[in-house]
Amino acid sequence: MTRLKPHITPVQLEELLNRMPEPYATMVYVAVWSALRISELIGLRWEDVRSWVLVDDEGNERACYGLAVDERYCRGDWSEPKSTASNSTVDIPKRVYERIHRLKLLTVTVRAGRAERKYKVVKTDGPNDLVFQSVKEAKPMRDNNILTRFIKPAARAINLPWINWRCLRTSCATWMVESGANPKDVQAQMRHSRPSTAMDIYAQFVPESQRRAVARMVAMVDARQAAHAAAAVGQRPN
Repeated sequence: MTRLKPHITPVQLEELLNRMPEPYATMVYVAVWSALRISELIGLRWEDVRSWVLVDDEGNERACYGLAVDERYCRGDWSEPKSTASNSTVDIPKRVYERIHRLKLLTVTVRAGRAERKYKVVKTDGPNDLVFQSVKEAKPMRDNNILTRFIKPAARAINLPWINWRCLRTSCATWMVESGANPKDVQAQMRHSRPSTAMDIYAQFVPESQRRAVARMVAMVDARQAAHAAAAVGQRPN
């Protein structure tokens, strides 16, 4: 019997993000949409956030966006990706690319006793600078601090106490499967070295093969969130 892997729905993600400050909300957003491991997310640099144009045989152009994974950071240690399969560029929707760059425009307020100080979310954005920088000193973040101080409290507020970094990554695979991805699509996005690892997630759902997994995932999430918003408006008293 396949053990169900915990994941969150598109609506739950939206509710979670609404209860979190930046830059942590964007970290969670990127974690779900890209399936990056938290160590890869923390080690992401601006040179790794990429866009390019593909031209097909008929001369049609298509904008593409991705995150290059070539190192990771975990609690003081830098290292190479987990495996050869992990060292690659993952596809992301345009909205993820844009939200990452939006961090450069943001300022956050931090309270220290009665005093308040404002910090730029992105202090420097050179090619080798980190995308997700500690608020005060622009240093690498600590995954457990983000989880316990920001993610867990927001998750408990919406009755999802079991959320962790792993389930955010699993949610990407789950959404892909729900939107019609085949096992190879899921394996490529998750960068699993073995197809059986992707199948553990895939086996939880109806295995129907369809094209354009990431694009279909975007359409599915938009539809769910729009329906939820419309229902919420309809339930408000006049």
